[in-house]
Amino acid sequence: MIEPPRRAAHDTGPPPALLEFMTQRWAGPSGRTPTLAGRERFAARRAGISRLFPGELLVVPTGREKVRANDTNFRFRPGTDCYYLTGITEPDVVLVLAPDGEGHRAIVYAHPNPGKTSSLFFTDRVRGELWVGPWPGLPEIAQRYGVEAEPIDTLPDALAAAGTTPIRVLRGLDAEVDGLVAPTDERERAFAAALSEARLIKDDLEIAELRAAIASTKRGFDDVVRALPTAVTERVVEGVFGLRARVEGNDVGYGTIAASGPDACTLHWVRNDRRIGADDLLLLDAGVEGVSLYTADVTRTIPVSGTFTPEQREVYTLVWEAQRAAFAECKPGNDFLEPNRAAMMVLAHGLERLGILESAEDALRDEHQFYKRYSLHGVSHMLGLDVHDCAAARAETYRFGALAAGMVLTVEPGLYFQLDDLTVPERYRGIGVRIEDDVVITAGGHENLSAAFPSEPGAVEAWVRDLRGTAPEAWVIPD
Repeated sequence: MIEPPRRAAHDTGPPPALLEFMTQRWAGPSGRTPTLAGRERFAARRAGISRLFPGELLVVPTGREKVRANDTNFRFRPGTDCYYLTGITEPDVVLVLAPDGEGHRAIVYAHPNPGKTSSLFFTDRVRGELWVGPWPGLPEIAQRYGVEAEPIDTLPDALAAAGTTPIRVLRGLDAEVDGLVAPTDERERAFAAALSEARLIKDDLEIAELRAAIASTKRGFDDVVRALPTAVTERVVEGVFGLRARVEGNDVGYGTIAASGPDACTLHWVRNDRRIGADDLLLLDAGVEGVSLYTADVTRTIPVSGTFTPEQREVYTLVWEAQRAAFAECKPGNDFLEPNRAAMMVLAHGLERLGILESAEDALRDEHQFYKRYSLHGVSHMLGLDVHDCAAARAETYRFGALAAGMVLTVEPGLYFQLDDLTVPERYRGIGVRIEDDVVITAGGHENLSAAFPSEPGAVEAWVRDLRGTAPEAWVIPD
């Protein structure tokens, strides 16, 4: 499983004398590898998964770097489940929970780092430290993360030696690992579901990480609002927000949606290539992914001029009222879908008042759902390490489950009137509005974690006017 060093067409081979010279007279390691702060939390998570699958061998890869073009890769982001169980951010890592008495041993299979006594440190463009910087070898992984560490090329033999021990693999992250074990679809779906469901309830530290990501996101939105007078295209908006995300976090949590004018009617508009008009609405759906990989997911629809037109305000206010109704249903014990039902009720009756739907009651019937022509998506999804977190959870614990304290979800109603939709009065066509906040369910109801973002129509207008021409807030550099 160790690939030989790649060589590009423009590379020259080093002569033997250079190989010898380059591998001599390097200082040894500077000290003991520090342990990962809070690594006991990751051990506790592994123990929780261990209890669900006694006597079985569990395999959780983190994934590999993916090629963007030829010999350039996309920036690596670790697989959510492997990171959740280990805290490891390196690529090409595989966590194995091996049965051990009544529990499991945690073994991480990874690439050994031979250091600078091996020519690989400068001849290997993929893993050589001269090319990509330092990375932990097996002793460093064991010390830092509190796990056993073995060479990645011994993983096939280790899995083959399992014999009749049942094996479950989290598939879809590493094709080579997938090929080592014959698939057992139903059992592996149950494994993926268990990993997702373990993340449904966030602890206090996870909530704190989400608060930090949301606070950075607010500063990023403020940056965009300040830039609006000179933001010629949607790409400017994307770039301004992305700078804040890269300085204060790991990256953006997902492709930034910077949709102006009719582009806002495309739900996941990420081309971001339109020139922004002076009287446009800008639908900005963006989130900072913190260094801990927890991500925010916030949307605001902002009048570029600082003032809504009458038609824009009508549509915006309707969406804002729908969000208020959804918030009221965010409380423990309610169905996950109850906020969505409340929001759709408000939207349907508002669409009737606007002359778009003939009958709200008729449109709301399960066999019709005509309101979805203008509001296709649901109001909520779980949020955490993934922007659409816990996606493999079973329907009965997620979509058709009950809200519980510690769950974090979005509340994001929207209305989208296409330019060519003849069911919509012409004055509303091309208007797209979404308002999205991140809430945590509490024992007594919910807390809006993104409440610092203005959302009431007048407050949004004041936000634009007040920040125009002001200096950006200082960077908050993570430790």
